[in-house]
Amino acid sequence: MPNWYEVWTEIQMLQAQAQGQAMAAQNVVRHKYLQALHAHTGRNIIAYYSGWLSKGSVLLSDINDEDKNGFMTTIHRLDRALGLDLILHTPGGIAATQSIVNYLQRMFGKNIRAIVPQIAMSAGTVLACCCREIWMGKQSSLGPIDPQLRGIPAHGVIQEFKRAIREVKRDASRIVIWQQIIGQYRPTFLGQCENALKWSNDFVEQQLADGMFEGLSDRKKKAKAATRALSDYPRNKSHDRHFDIDDCERMGLAIKHLEGDATMQDLVLTVHHCYMNTLMNTTAFKIIENQNGVALVKNIPIPQPNPIQRQMVEPPPTAP
Repeated sequence: MPNWYEVWTEIQMLQAQAQGQAMAAQNVVRHKYLQALHAHTGRNIIAYYSGWLSKGSVLLSDINDEDKNGFMTTIHRLDRALGLDLILHTPGGIAATQSIVNYLQRMFGKNIRAIVPQIAMSAGTVLACCCREIWMGKQSSLGPIDPQLRGIPAHGVIQEFKRAIREVKRDASRIVIWQQIIGQYRPTFLGQCENALKWSNDFVEQQLADGMFEGLSDRKKKAKAATRALSDYPRNKSHDRHFDIDDCERMGLAIKHLEGDATMQDLVLTVHHCYMNTLMNTTAFKIIENQNGVALVKNIPIPQPNPIQRQMVEPPPTAP
């Protein structure tokens, strides 16, 4: 199957035939390979792609409540008895993720598989953990699930407060330093961090116990251990840490290797290349799309010229 460059070349050829209509060519190629993947698996497919890697400054590139409209649109008229393969390439957004998971499970029950061709971070990892299994390749990564508040790691804030208490108890003169640091946080922020951390961990642990580890005699123990590994801020060091396929297996997650099915691997990676081409070479920054080509695509708005400014730069009318 084609790699990224070969997909791009195919799109360029179609674009030339479509008289420069880039998005039309992108759509044709994506739908072609989505259909091929659907034919191989016999399952419904929804690709959930964010352009945060190439368009990181765009608001709403993370998982948010507006995305549920995309899932509602793409699930409509699908044969839900076929189950769902959810292809994920996305960063965070924990609150909306819980709502989306609830909706997907009401539609497909527990017959949902996650496929991570490259990276699903933070709440993207949470979404993957809510599936019965996760398909990954050698290039795939999940990430820590420690929640972020205003871009600040909740666990890091809690650790900082505990450290401040310890140091001030040992040496009262340290209070002056810690006052400047802690004073940057608004009132109740510590409580919000504690609540966010417990909420996130409890949700993932329950999902793993009732879904991925269902039927195992030690399901609760495995769920707790996997959740602890995914949310261990002191060990993980950074919210951006990448967990590869070996890391995820060591955590006990139900991982399937894309390399174990050569056709599946080729099709998944080609579909991934299609979406990355679209996100990198068009104004689209988020795509939620099924195997039938039904999609919700969010685009960066193209600035329109101010009509007053346009009048000012127009040349004066010529005298008759």
